[in-house]
Amino acid sequence: MAAYGGVMAWWRRGGRARQSGGRSDGPNMAVDRQAVRDHLADFATTRRGVEAYVEPPTNVTATTVILIAHDGEWTRRAAGSREAAFDLARSLGVPVYDVNQTGYPNRMREWNSRQRRKG
Repeated sequence: MAAYGGVMAWWRRGGRARQSGGRSDGPNMAVDRQAVRDHLADFATTRRGVEAYVEPPTNVTATTVILIAHDGEWTRRAAGSREAAFDLARSLGVPVYDVNQTGYPNRMREWNSRQRRKG
């Protein structure tokens, strides 16, 4: 009986999450668009040479925007949809690319390697 109660509690939590505006993770997650925009705008205005790359949704993530600065430093946030991701990036005044068409710039991999070496 305890296992049954646990399953029912899980089901009820899922039901409440859907009623409150969507999932908190996964490809259909709810996105706090203003918080995302504020974070990305701060990144774009405090770094040089920022470019945006739109990443497609996966089984576990929503469509995302990744901003990459001139030195390879990057940040990523969920955008909800492909259209919203491109609109958001354009509103920041930075070049925007579809990562499926361009891939990631080498400077991002180099920055990741430097961060790993730092410890």
